[in-house]
Amino acid sequence: MPRDVVPAALLNGDRAAWEAFVRQFGGLIVAAVRGVAPGRGDIEDLAQDVFVRLCKDDFRLLRSYDPTRAGLSTWLTIVARSTARDALRRRRAETVPLDAVAEAQFAVEAVEPVQKLKLPEALLSPRQREILGMIYDRDMDVAEIAQALGIDPQTVRSAHHKAMLKLRAHFKAQLQ
Repeated sequence: MPRDVVPAALLNGDRAAWEAFVRQFGGLIVAAVRGVAPGRGDIEDLAQDVFVRLCKDDFRLLRSYDPTRAGLSTWLTIVARSTARDALRRRRAETVPLDAVAEAQFAVEAVEPVQKLKLPEALLSPRQREILGMIYDRDMDVAEIAQALGIDPQTVRSAHHKAMLKLRAHFKAQLQ
């Protein structure tokens, strides 16, 4: 079958013509889909979506091919890529947003530490200790801590960050 002509037998629903078409252009369509969704395990499903789209409504899309505008392989590549992108968008839209899932499904049992960490007294400043205690012991957020201490929220975030860096360095040194 010449590459730039869609045979009439195919458009009339001839099974042998369709099988020849799939054999000839299947690899091209799979490659185009793989380019849109690399590393996905459902490449064959996405390629199947392309073939279904080409057959749909009595080959309406395939009948719209115009050899004066592009070669058949170029046109099929564009159709395959757009069909794959559309299918991936639909699948993403079908996923349930995290906010819609009941919070109880994410619940885990609270685990109390076996022993409380003992930090060297000079490791953290008094403000850093206080901020860590408010965040981790009293479950306060940054805005609440800033208001309680009368400081800017960025100061709270900065103190928390610096304290965490000190703690990481301290415990990393202990493990070595």
